[in-house]
Amino acid sequence: MTSLDKPTEDTQARDDARAVTEAALFEAFGGVRGMVETVLPGLLFVTIFTINKDLHWSAIAALAVSVVLVVVRLVMKDTVKHAFSGVFGVAFGVVFAMMTGNAKDFYLPGMLYTLGLALAYIITTLCGVPLIGLILGPVFKENLSWRTRNPGRKKAYAKASWAWGLILLAKCAILFPLYWWANTAQLGWVLVALKIPPFLLAVWLTWVFLAKAPAPIDVFAEMEEAEKAEKAEEERKAALATEGGEAAGGRHRK
Repeated sequence: MTSLDKPTEDTQARDDARAVTEAALFEAFGGVRGMVETVLPGLLFVTIFTINKDLHWSAIAALAVSVVLVVVRLVMKDTVKHAFSGVFGVAFGVVFAMMTGNAKDFYLPGMLYTLGLALAYIITTLCGVPLIGLILGPVFKENLSWRTRNPGRKKAYAKASWAWGLILLAKCAILFPLYWWANTAQLGWVLVALKIPPFLLAVWLTWVFLAKAPAPIDVFAEMEEAEKAEKAEEERKAALATEGGEAAGGRHRK
């Protein structure tokens, strides 16, 4: 095998960084299962409403399946943050629709949340603290070290946050006019159709930006090393003190 056939250390490091990035994104955004848990309640709601136009049965079915998804997670002792967020989102939609009597209002809290999230991505980026960095920093074990110690990574987080913000704003630009002009079934099916593709586009762009960025600084590893060094220094001082005591004791006996 020639040297050209052997992967360089830089190539291996890039491959490792991409693998870590993929794993972190998968963990942060829930992966395939998280997407299913996000889509299923809304899909069930619009399907039942399209068939029988019954707000109550549609809302109850959506809320029930959300609770079932949480129970399944609990039984499997898996993380429940994505399923719980789905339950809260569906519950807000159910309460809002029941209060107004308008089935379209089932979707309004989620739409407002999407708009608020889009603005949060954009505003935090303009303030120099991109939201995607706040979300992924702990996942990468770098916390906020990217803000002052890793400018290349901060730039990548800023690009990713802009991508998320603009994609979500584009989604809102489609949905809010439909909220006023379309009927419940039309709005619901468009919402279901727009659940996954924009999300996947934003995740893919995040992966592209971070895969090209410098590696994260593992602040947890640094803290562990500092603790080990401090412990070693304490042990060294204790050993010196013991040796000094023994030496003093020997002189006294003489």
